[in-house]
Amino acid sequence: MTLKEPQTGTIETASPAPRHQEPRGERLPLSALSALALVVFLAIVTETLPAGLLTAMSADLRASEPEIGQLITVYAATSALTAILLTSLTRRVPRRTLLLALVAGFAAVNAVTAVSDSYALTVVARIFGGMIAGMLWSMLAGYALRIVRPEHQGRALTIAMAGAPLAFAVGLPLGTFLGGIVGWHPVFGGIAAVTALVIVWIVAAVPPLPGEVAGAHGSFGRVLRTRGMLLLLATTLAFVVAHNVAYTYIGPLMRTSGLTSSLDTVLLVFGVSALVGIWLVGMFIDRHLRLLILGAMALLATTMLALAALSGEVAVTLVAVALWGLTYGSVSPLFQTVPAKLMSRELDVAQAMIVTIWNLGIGLGAVLGGVTLGTLGDGGPAWLAFAAAAVALVVAVVGRKRAFPLAGPRHP
Repeated sequence: MTLKEPQTGTIETASPAPRHQEPRGERLPLSALSALALVVFLAIVTETLPAGLLTAMSADLRASEPEIGQLITVYAATSALTAILLTSLTRRVPRRTLLLALVAGFAAVNAVTAVSDSYALTVVARIFGGMIAGMLWSMLAGYALRIVRPEHQGRALTIAMAGAPLAFAVGLPLGTFLGGIVGWHPVFGGIAAVTALVIVWIVAAVPPLPGEVAGAHGSFGRVLRTRGMLLLLATTLAFVVAHNVAYTYIGPLMRTSGLTSSLDTVLLVFGVSALVGIWLVGMFIDRHLRLLILGAMALLATTMLALAALSGEVAVTLVAVALWGLTYGSVSPLFQTVPAKLMSRELDVAQAMIVTIWNLGIGLGAVLGGVTLGTLGDGGPAWLAFAAAAVALVVAVVGRKRAFPLAGPRHP
């Protein structure tokens, strides 16, 4: 796969991927990266909003609250099951063309949800939403990495992924608040309308990138055999399991500290800290990737231990939640930057693997946390989260030289 910088007016065709497409005189294409961040924001809000509108959706769709909760599970499971296959099948499609199609798909999914009065129809919409999300997460990181120079890739990815913690800190609470005022149908309709407007922004600001040439066959096995890739995936899985064991059951966990009535404040602390985390990572990611990853794994293990062992201390709990949010905000750009350091080809397949592992970790964390909660009580998930975080730290330390290189991205 020959890499070259596209000229002005490049037509999107299946041709070699450019090494970068950074505008002259501009350190970072902020408008394009901001558009990608907004897509991430809308994707996260689309996925998680049923959690905030649980009661209202349950009543209108004549489904139990656990069934409404499964709308999130269906979405994540579909992403995990389809990301690698659909990413492989669409690798030759011009990148902006595919991005526009996926964003339009999100608009359609939210529009269908907005008018649905059937639980079955809503589930079908969520299945399609999960398929779209799997492809979107697989390509977005690669898109952000390819439109900037190698020395700016970490910062570019951090900006593009800033939409995720922003969705948790602002999008989900705002959607929940508006749902309580105008109802959940208009909220999903509003998301669909905003998503449609983002299409215009993408056309205006995001540069076109070609798909892969016909002869550039992606290989799942070849990516897995890449030095350090298995260690990266193992670290990712352990981290996501640790986070989701605790986050899924944060309500019972806060009960041990007497903070149940202040759960909204706790979640706000987490969300704001996540925003700070992604800002801090953006400052140092291109120079200290390995150190940041090891630090994040160590910090998560420490915070989970504090939540488990000192859960009765309100001040300790709030500080631990803040540090936990700081860690969570940093890990997505960190893990997604690593494949660019390990390989120069097949980045989308590598990102699809991370998407699959990430969603697997979400489901696994929820299941294991539920079992632990039922057997060990409210504090059980925190101890299990500590164990998983300790595994993530050990794997990261052992594999630090193989999976998390200090050097810049490799190029052929």
